[in-house]
Amino acid sequence: MTPVAVPFAVLENLGGTPREVGYVVAAAATAQILVQLFGGALADRGSRRRQMVGADALAALAQGLFAALLLSGNASLPAAIALQALIGVAFALHWPAAVGLVPLVAPRAQLQPANALLSIAHSTALGLGAAAGGLLAARFGAGTALAVDAGSFAASALLIAGVRAGPQLRSAAASLLAELRAGWSEFTAHRWLWTIVLQFTLMMMGWFGVYAVVGPIVAKRSLGGAEAWGAIAAAYGFGLVAGGVVALRVHFPRPMLAATLTCFANVLLPLLLIAPAPLGWIATGAFLIGVGHEVFGVLWNTTLHTRVAPEALSRVSAYDVVGSIALVPLGEVAAGFAVEAFGPPLTLLWATVAIVLPTAAVLFVPEVRQLRNAK
Repeated sequence: MTPVAVPFAVLENLGGTPREVGYVVAAAATAQILVQLFGGALADRGSRRRQMVGADALAALAQGLFAALLLSGNASLPAAIALQALIGVAFALHWPAAVGLVPLVAPRAQLQPANALLSIAHSTALGLGAAAGGLLAARFGAGTALAVDAGSFAASALLIAGVRAGPQLRSAAASLLAELRAGWSEFTAHRWLWTIVLQFTLMMMGWFGVYAVVGPIVAKRSLGGAEAWGAIAAAYGFGLVAGGVVALRVHFPRPMLAATLTCFANVLLPLLLIAPAPLGWIATGAFLIGVGHEVFGVLWNTTLHTRVAPEALSRVSAYDVVGSIALVPLGEVAAGFAVEAFGPPLTLLWATVAIVLPTAAVLFVPEVRQLRNAK
């Protein structure tokens, strides 16, 4: 619910500007970047399952406080920034632990279908959450949507606490910094990995500028507000579900080539928002983007699980996430400034360029084109 509820909380509850929307949504990504590497090292060093439980409990607390402030009329821009930063810390602790937990639960031969099933479950929740978040924000206010969202984090913590996992291999490094250095060595040892992460550094700057900032602003001005953006975000979520089904059933002999080609679909959203196109067309574009994102995610995670040293998996996934979102806060803040200075159409064209150029460039890397599925 967060990508729908938070921008409209800033725009409507706080009377914020596009620039201030950029500040709030960038706070989460900035905090995640700062903490992510340590989150990966801690997950490899300790219990991945317990770290996920703690992360979700922190997210429930932060989102619940934000909801309470909104519902009581006491919310402020600094409070919104601080609490979304706590959400970012929670994500930084949760994600690398989650990536590393999967091989402890699923046997190696079942990793691609396991990742696909996890993605389908996640994407169903994302689609339903976006639709519900849009309806709740439109009918009852963003505070109500975020209160329900906080409850979902608490439920997640309880569910993960019941997961039974196999033994976890741990690094032999003596210190946290030594583990970070060892994780970096493993990360840079795979050229297909770090070049695609570099691609995402630029591409995600454009994508999140559109999805987190410009899209909600266009929806408020031209498409009918939170309910319309909730429908678009829900279509994206249901596209993720469809992509999970594709990844569950289709074998991709060259997974990184197929994954990279799906990234070109990201241009559909900024291009359809320029005019903007009718709501149905934008939702269709968001659906197709979701399909591409999910196919990419399943192929990417399965390749990580089969090509990266098991004891370094959470640290490598942390470097992956940090590299991928390194410029996201800049993109989100810049999108808010650009909308005010140049308007949405020119901002959306710049985002399109940021998506297309690095995606085309990474196809020149031989390992990206030639890497085969691990046996």
